[in-house]
Amino acid sequence: MIDLIKKTMLAGVGAAVVTKDKVEQVLSDFVKEGKVNAGDAKIMADKIAEQGRKEFDEMCARLSSRLRETTAQTDEASQARLAALELRIRILEEKLAPPASRIGEP
Repeated sequence: MIDLIKKTMLAGVGAAVVTKDKVEQVLSDFVKEGKVNAGDAKIMADKIAEQGRKEFDEMCARLSSRLRETTAQTDEASQARLAALELRIRILEEKLAPPASRIGEP
């Protein structure tokens, strides 16, 4: 599961790099075509990069929260199963114990 999360995160970072390169290329083309000046292109690139960082940070926070919730649920379920198994073992041990070793029995 951890490997899947790592791969997902790395894919997101890779997509961000590709997107950044694409944005820079498009803005560079706009500057060459005279659709926008270099200063405005820089401002747009910074805004796009900042928005991407915010979205990435929000996604990481949501993923982290989800992982904590899932881990907590798994731990609770595992502890419940373990307690049930311990009870079953205790009952079976009591049934299999010789009569003389049973506590409180004549």
